[in-house]
Parts: sequence; structure tokens; C-alpha cells
Amino acid sequence: MSQVVRIPPWHYVHILDTNSGVTRVENGPLVYTLQEHEKIQLSPERMVTIPPRNYCVISNPVLRNPETGEPLKDKHGNYRLSRGDEEIRFDDYFDGSPFPLFPGETVKAAVESLQVVKPQTALRLRCLRDFKTDDGEEHNAGDEWLFRGPGTYRPRVEVQVLAVINSTVIRPNEALKVRARQTCKDYQGQTRKAGEQWLVKHVGDYLPEVDETVVEIVRAAILTERKALHLKANRTFVDCFGTERKAGTEWLVTNKMTAAYIPDVHEELVGVVDIRVLNSRQFCVVLDPLGADGRNRFGQKDLRRGPCTFFLQPGERLESGIENVYVLDSDEALLLRAKESFEVAGELHKPGDRWMIFGPREYVPPVEVQVVEPRKKIPLDENEGIYVRDIKSGAVRAVTGQSYLLKAHEELWEKPLATVVERLLAESGLKQPRDKTRVVQFRAPHNSAVQIYDYKEKRSRVVFGPSLVMLGPDEEFSVLSLSGDKPKRPHVIKSLQLRLGPEFSSDYINVETSDHARLQLKLSYNWHFEVEKSSEDVSLFSVPDFCGDMCKAIASRVRGAVASCPFDTFHKKSARIIREAVFGVDEKGSIRASFKFPSNGLVITNIDIQAVEPVDQRTRDSLQKSVQLAIEITTAAQEAAAKHAAEQQQQQAKGELERQRIADEVRIEESRKELIRLQVESAHIEAAGQASAEAKAKAAIASIEGGTAVKQAELRSNASRVRSEIELELQKKRQLAEVEHQRLLNELDIAKNKELSEIEAQKFKDTVDAIGTDTLQQIARAGPEMQAKLLQGLGLKSVMISDGTTPLNLFDTARGMIAAAPGGAH
Repeated sequence: MSQVVRIPPWHYVHILDTNSGVTRVENGPLVYTLQEHEKIQLSPERMVTIPPRNYCVISNPVLRNPETGEPLKDKHGNYRLSRGDEEIRFDDYFDGSPFPLFPGETVKAAVESLQVVKPQTALRLRCLRDFKTDDGEEHNAGDEWLFRGPGTYRPRVEVQVLAVINSTVIRPNEALKVRARQTCKDYQGQTRKAGEQWLVKHVGDYLPEVDETVVEIVRAAILTERKALHLKANRTFVDCFGTERKAGTEWLVTNKMTAAYIPDVHEELVGVVDIRVLNSRQFCVVLDPLGADGRNRFGQKDLRRGPCTFFLQPGERLESGIENVYVLDSDEALLLRAKESFEVAGELHKPGDRWMIFGPREYVPPVEVQVVEPRKKIPLDENEGIYVRDIKSGAVRAVTGQSYLLKAHEELWEKPLATVVERLLAESGLKQPRDKTRVVQFRAPHNSAVQIYDYKEKRSRVVFGPSLVMLGPDEEFSVLSLSGDKPKRPHVIKSLQLRLGPEFSSDYINVETSDHARLQLKLSYNWHFEVEKSSEDVSLFSVPDFCGDMCKAIASRVRGAVASCPFDTFHKKSARIIREAVFGVDEKGSIRASFKFPSNGLVITNIDIQAVEPVDQRTRDSLQKSVQLAIEITTAAQEAAAKHAAEQQQQQAKGELERQRIADEVRIEESRKELIRLQVESAHIEAAGQASAEAKAKAAIASIEGGTAVKQAELRSNASRVRSEIELELQKKRQLAEVEHQRLLNELDIAKNKELSEIEAQKFKDTVDAIGTDTLQQIARAGPEMQAKLLQGLGLKSVMISDGTTPLNLFDTARGMIAAAPGGAH
């Protein structure tokens, strides 16, 4: 069965001859009838159209005759294809007309526009296989080159586009760092090795060659009068100033050499160096200064004094920074030391010599001299001082009460003190932290003593307050370590001063009576010292812990006295027993007034027993029972006395109450009598007043009722009159309204009937006019004529037809008949 294929214009089909296995192309417009041995290999497809300035890539293109351009076929008649190859076809292919694809050809990519390369740009191309251009230039696989714009690039299957390279704009004070990808020549024709870098400094657009890679844009450093660039050579080269720089060499580029500088690729920017400015009152010492040959003079120094400005060259450094010129007042000086031999003003100074220069003057030390320290005269009051040490002999002395300027061989000496002494001085109000070069001071308060020991002289002295204690270089305070707390414990109190009293101390003492009652006593002692206030008398401090020794001695005496008496005796006479034990008894048997310790002059003047408490439970129970019994006896006596007093007060209160009751009853009777009299008078007045009030009330009621009746009658009359007038007025207005309403209704009916009659008359007139007079005449004649004809047909002369409800006037009819009869007879 044949099949008809309609191929539209600019379309094509592939038809396969199944007998020969050959596929051919048929182009439209065409109506083709397939034979039995033919079939459609490719249904009608639109031909490939390449617009101007476009192209497409065809895979497996057909081979053509180089001379005629006709497709080549094999011996079987099939089209010969370049299998695995590609062909780029432009808008001039097939004379610019749409073209079909031969069997086996495929479109690899859609139709694309030709790439336009802009000015100052280029395409980086790579050769994929060897070929020769139309100009005869040969390219081998792997070659790379640039296609520079402006222009339109026509692609080739042998060439691959790697990238679009844009030009870089080099502005003033900028440079482009370029690196060679392989050995090549730069834009100046200079040979560059692979990996080599260089700078392109000409201003404008720069398009790198195919073997060049742009590393970065290097911007120039703007140099001012106050800044310089510190550069270092990475390799030996000749810089832009024509100076050969060895590898590792460092130098400065200043504003005097160029206003803007771009570091070369072989230069490393170490940093930016600021200018050093010295005014007229400043100087500095430069170490390792740069010589005239451009090399550092290591180990040498250069003194520079202002006013001047300079940059520190590479390798140079300042010894102590920028220093101010030493300006000395009249009470100031400088301590100097020679670091090397030199001569000044005819005087030779050897290394290590120390000397001083005094003001007023200004001084700039040469490089051979070291300023150890500036010194100023130290003003000292009468009670102020400093420790001065001679560095030659090592002797230390205290200078007080005068202004003093240290000599060249002297220095301030710091006096060390024990930690406990430092703490006690701080507690006494000494300013902290303490200046250790100042003479140590301590204010001894009134009625106190301070012991000072001189380690050099091996002797002590005592200062009595109030006084100001000033320590010499070899003197130390004797720190008192006294017992404290209750009961006393050693080394509790630390003090620099010994108070002479009167003072008091308290302590707990455990004693035992002869009957083995153990008690704890709390005793308080009043004491003071009796000594001659002489700095040579050190007996005050002969007992290190006078407080502990005092308490122990008194406790021993008290224990001995208590142990010789029973508990009851001690309980009754405790104060006397203890005072006799401590103070003793004179020849008259009286208790002495005081007890003195001869070793240090301590005097006990009084003992107070503040508390007595039993230690063991048995003694505590006995004491508690005794106290409880005494309390019970006292309580019973107080209760009996209180009871008797209460009963006496009760009897007196009862008598007073009875007398008051009788007096109250008398007053009550008198009040009752007065009440009855007042009740009688009140009843009389009440009866008279009630009768008079009732009469007046009745008269008032009658008067009010009469007036009210008259008033009500008047109001009723007025109300009736007003009501009648209102009803009459309402009736009158109602009738007038009805009359007016009826009049209006009549007028409306008249107007309505008039209009209806006019309408009927007009209607009848219009009807008559419409029918016409002739028609009316005919209608009028038609009835009687028809009746006459009907009667004649029936043989009747006349007839009357009635519905039986409408009355007929037969009298007139009969009268007419009778009147007509005589005439007829005649």
C-alpha cells in the first residue's frame, strides 16, 4: 500500500530504500508517494537556518568534493560522513539558504551568535590539533595565542576558547605586577623566564600577552617630608635610580628622591619610617650610625642635638629615645659616670669615675658619659631626716634638720624593719607605704615609754612620752610581747610602747578551798609603774612580760590563801581573804594599800572580785542549795510582810467602802424625792397643756376643713367651666373640619364627574367623528329595516320583545292603537 508524504517548503525527509539500504534526502515543497520498498527514516523536519553573524556546530558532517562542493557517496550510494568529527557552518553556508541535514549528521549545539571581541580585550585560544590558517600560519596542538579585539571571532573546530582576557587600566602612581607563565618576551621585547615577575608602569590600558599572568596592581606609596620607605633587596639588582642593590641590603627612599615610589618586584617593603624631630631643647644618641660609605659603624654612637630632623637609617637605633636637655636649678645636680676615657675642660675622666655637675645650667651629656641620676637638694624639717650611705666606706649616717644634697660618693640608704614593727608603725598612723630612706619616726604618747636598742653601741635607751622617737641607722625598737586574753596567754599583745598607768587588767584564777571546793575567780587589778624618768634607767623593760608575771604572782598568793580556809569562810570573807593574800598585813593588822614588784617598779593598788563560780558540780550544787535556801527564807519573810500589809489595806478598804455606800444611799434618797416632785409638776403641766392643745387643734382643724371645702368648690367650678369651654371649642373645630372636609370632597366629586363627562363627551364625539354621519345613518336604518324584513318574512305587522324585567308603557301604546283605530276605520 503506497503512502503519500507531503513535504512543506524549507523542510526535508530521510527516505530509506529497504532493498538497497540507502537513505536519501528529499527537500520540500514536494508531495512524494512512497514505494513499497521505501519508508520514512526521518519525518519532515525544518531545515537548519543560520541567521547572519551566527553559526552552528554539526557532528559527523558529510564529506564534500573540494572542487564542486557536492556531497560524496560511497559505492553503495550512501553519503560519506566524517565520523567523530565536527564542522562549524556559518551564515554563508549553502549560499545563506536553509539547508537539510544528511543522514548521520546531527546538530551538536543550537545556533549561536558569533562572539564579538571588544576593544582592549582578547580571547585566549588553544590549538587542539595541528592546522594551517588561510594565511599560511601553522599551529600545533597545545599552542596558545590571543585573538585581540576589536573584531568578530569565527570559531574553528581545531581551536578551543580558554578565556576572555580583559585589559587592566594602569592609573598614575600605579604599576601592574606581571608573571611569566613560560619563557617569553614582554611588551618591550625583553626576554622573561618562566616564573619571573616584573612591573608594567606605563599609564593606560595593558592587555597581557598569552604567556603573562597579572599578579596584582601595585600602588605607589606617597612620600612626604615626614615619612620614608624602608626597603630590602630580595636579590641583587639595579633599582630605578641606577643604584646596584645587593641581596639583603636595606635602605630608605625619602621625599627628596621621589614624591611617589612603587616598590620593585625584587624589593620588600619592610615598613614606613617616621621622621625624627628634635627641638632646641632635645637630643638623642644614635647607635650604629650610618657612615659616609652607606654602611653601619657598629659599636659607635652619634650624638644629635636639635633643632634638626632626620630619618633613622636601616640598622640605626636610638639608645634611650629622644631625651630632653637637662636643665638644672640652683638646688639641683647631675650624677655622672664615665663609660670610657675622655677629657673635658682639661680634666681627664677614666671609665667608672663618678662626679657631679651643679646648676643653674643646662647640660647635654656626651656619648662617653652616662647620667646616673639627677639629684635635688632634699629639704628636711627639724623632725625629719634621711639615711645616707657612703659607697666608698659603707658607713651609714642619719641627716636631720637641714636641707641636704647627696655627694657623688653618697646614696640614699633604705632601712629595713621587721614585719611586726612595720605593722605596728602602720597601726600607729605612719603613712604607708613607708619611704625606707626616711628616718623612722614614732610618736610616743603621754605617760608611755619606748625602749630603743643600738646594735652598734650595744646599749639601750628609753624614751618617755610624750615625745618623737627617731631611729638611727643602727637602732631598733624593742617590741613588747605581753600576755593577754582571759585567762592570760603569752605573746598575745605586741606593742612598741609601754604604758605607765594607771591601768587595769583582768584574769581568771582557779582555786581550791581546804574542804576541796574548787572555784573560779574573776579578778581585776589596778596597776601603774613607779620609776624615775631617765633615759638610762631600763629597769622598766627588765621583765619582758610584766603582765603575765603580775597575774602569775597574784594567782599564786590567792591560791595559797584560799587553800587554807573552808568554803563557807571564803564565801563570807572572800574579798578580805584575797586582799590580805595579795597586799599583806602591816604591824597593826591592817591590810596594806599596795603591792610593788621591785624588779620593774610595778605597783598593784587594788583588786576587785568580779565573779566567783564553782568549778566542780558538787560545790556548785551545795552553793546552789545554800543560795536557794537563803532565797526561800527571804521570800517567806517578804511574803508574810506583804500578806499582813495586804490584810490591813483590805480592812481599811472595806471600812471606806461601807462608809461610801451609806453616803451614796442618802444621796440616792434625796435624788428620788426630787424626782417625785418633778414628776408631779410635770403631770400637772402635761394635763393642762394637753386640754388646751386639743381645743386649739380642733378649732384649727375645722377652720382648715372649711377653707379646704371652699377652695375645692372653686377649683371644681373652674375646672368644669374650663372643661365645657374646651369641649365646645373642640366640637366647633370638629364641625368646621367636617364641613370643610365635606366641601373638599364635593368639590373633588364635581371635578371628577365634570372631567368624566368631558371625557365621555369627547369620547363620544371622537367615536362619532370616527364612524361618520353616513355610517350612523346606515346603522340607524339597518335596525328597523331588518326588523321590517323579518316581520314581513314571519307575516307579522309588528312585534315587541321583552326580557320580563323591564316595564313597558303599554298605556301609550294602547292610546296610540286606539287613536289609530278610527282613522283606520275611516
